[in-house]
Amino acid sequence: MSYIYDTDAPKKATNLSVNSDLLAQAKSYGINLSASFEKSLEELVRKEKEKRWLEENREAIEAYNERIRKHGTLGQRMGRFSGAV
Repeated sequence: MSYIYDTDAPKKATNLSVNSDLLAQAKSYGINLSASFEKSLEELVRKEKEKRWLEENREAIEAYNERIRKHGTLGQRMGRFSGAV
């Protein structure tokens, strides 16, 4: 699995406010709160990184797509590969 963060970085204590009923239920089921929080936070960070990357590269992506619309891909320009040997 590929992580987007340093998994060897030290843990840091933090304070969170959580709905008391939800917290009680999670504890009653033996849910590891720290692991669950890290997994959810990683997904949120991954989505935000993807969103920002797409925003930062939007012009280049649009230019590439326009070039493909006008000229096709290399494979299209060179002819289809038959796969025959």
